[in-house]
Amino acid sequence: MYLTSEIKKDIFSQHGKTATDTGSAEGQIALFTLRIQHLTEHLKVYKNDKGTQRSLVRLVGKRRRLLDYLKEKDIERYRDIVKKLNLRK
Repeated sequence: MYLTSEIKKDIFSQHGKTATDTGSAEGQIALFTLRIQHLTEHLKVYKNDKGTQRSLVRLVGKRRRLLDYLKEKDIERYRDIVKKLNLRK
């Protein structure tokens, strides 16, 4: 499995306040980004996997909504997470 509990703790400790802060927007955005990268690599090999393609589109939408929320709430946190994860604006 590509997403173990150790990887999740590492992501949340880097981008959240603590390793157990799984509800922060930054931590969730970072986790979604990792999952999006994994699904993108999968789709490069299996082009006709429509279920994975649908999941990828839904994840991108979730991440976009969280980024929009963070942009409205605190623009500095938004700029910081976009810079850390190298996301397009």
